[in-house]
Amino acid sequence: MAESANIARHLPLMAMRQPEQAAVKIPRGRNPPGDIDYLTLSFAELDLEVDAWVAHLEHNGVRRGDRVLVLVRQGLPLIAAAFALFKLGAVPVIIDPGMGRKNFLACVARSKPRVLLGIPSAQIMGWIFRSAFASVEVRLWVSGSATSRMLREPPTRSARECCNVVPASLAAILFTSGSTGAPKGVCYEHGMFDAQVGLIRDIYGIGPGEVDLPMLPVFALFNPALGMTTVVPELDPSQPAQVDPERIVRAILQEKVTNSFGSPTLWRRIFDHCLARRLTLPGLRRVLCAGAAVPASLWTDAKQILPNGRLHSPYGATEALPVATISSDEIEFRSESGALLGNLVPGNKVKIIAATGRPLSTLADACELPAGETGEIIVTGPTTTKEYDRLPDATALAKISSMDGAVWHRMGDAGSLDATGRLWFTGRLAEGVVTANGILYTEPSEQVFRSHPQVARCALIGLGPPGRQQPALVIQPVAGSADKVRLARELGEMAARHPQTAAIKKFFFHPAFPVDVRHNAKIHRLSLARWAATARAFAPGSRT
Repeated sequence: MAESANIARHLPLMAMRQPEQAAVKIPRGRNPPGDIDYLTLSFAELDLEVDAWVAHLEHNGVRRGDRVLVLVRQGLPLIAAAFALFKLGAVPVIIDPGMGRKNFLACVARSKPRVLLGIPSAQIMGWIFRSAFASVEVRLWVSGSATSRMLREPPTRSARECCNVVPASLAAILFTSGSTGAPKGVCYEHGMFDAQVGLIRDIYGIGPGEVDLPMLPVFALFNPALGMTTVVPELDPSQPAQVDPERIVRAILQEKVTNSFGSPTLWRRIFDHCLARRLTLPGLRRVLCAGAAVPASLWTDAKQILPNGRLHSPYGATEALPVATISSDEIEFRSESGALLGNLVPGNKVKIIAATGRPLSTLADACELPAGETGEIIVTGPTTTKEYDRLPDATALAKISSMDGAVWHRMGDAGSLDATGRLWFTGRLAEGVVTANGILYTEPSEQVFRSHPQVARCALIGLGPPGRQQPALVIQPVAGSADKVRLARELGEMAARHPQTAAIKKFFFHPAFPVDVRHNAKIHRLSLARWAATARAFAPGSRT
């Protein structure tokens, strides 16, 4: 019999290879000197804990193939529950906690879970909104603590074997962030998870014994397979922007963290904290930064704060990750080209096609563009997902079949491939400003203004109907920047110096941009455009 593709098989293997190595550390308070106190489980203990979860789930009627809505705390409950469900052959359904009640309930109703595995507040929600949870037959309560354990006493070891699955078996349903539309469930196969583990390990040279601090909870699920220790951050996943950078820095230094993932917004806060206190993070070998384009200042500051490491930015999406990657040693800036995403990850193929906005049933229906031309990014590879969960129209719009049986995913992004095969990003297709003279994309335009010291965030928007839109810029100024007239004049002078921004004549000021919950980095530009339709605009030459 061929080896099972079940992602859960990696944990018992690691438990045999490095049984005493710490697998997970969950914060539970402070020691008198101010150090973080952690509950620590070794790989052997985590393996036992997962088996205890398996026994509990089986005892309560969870079966192979069941969809299980997982609403537990990040940390031990999320890691143990996910691996137990994989081991059983059940399908965890994982939905971001901060996407808003309406979107959340719609996702629950569409995914039709048979089992609700949740903390008390999730169980109460399940009773209040019965119609969304109508498919639920089994309700399993889990403690609301991030350190809660199913294993109370050392068991007589009789480990259940991992459910044998083929690579194409459904492993999990993970939801998109919904930054430019309604969140969608993405169907992940066991083979895709396996490929992701291998690619991440090989691309970044990650080895057993490393220590990871993942600031996106779902990324912690890869660590047992990679042999890395997971240090759970003191961060609320539903409010990542409220993170206290001191707690993150303390954890990195105290636990000798070698690897960490987070959005540009989170790393900006952490780097600012370090710069203000002249701190460096010498133990960090790599910082993975994704969720939005990494600004130039972050690349520059990384070289100072990471004396023995590098900043990397993997490009991808829930539907295909990783696609390409770039490091601080390779980065270069050309505002007219957008953001450099780097070289393609081995096994991936990328094409740039003419954007159509309509379904393309086969690759023959697409018009491939030559190197250097901007168009729609499509990708195929070992981690490219094949469909959305129970959304055939969305699947038809996002997927393209080819004669060799491959499925290509339409990333929803505009970009180009240069003569050396490197990938560049110019913006989300849905956020392009369609003027009478062509399309302006967000990234080449916004790069011009990000260097201004009084600009915290900026967003290109379009005013009016597509085809006759007028480009404008919305600015979230840094705290204390009160002179909007002067700032608009200075930004207007910057705009006039670059062909991609010369047509921008109106500037709006917004106190706090709407952004995605997952990364706190993807700006909801279409929402800002609706807001600007009735807001006050500042022109560079205005005096009031």
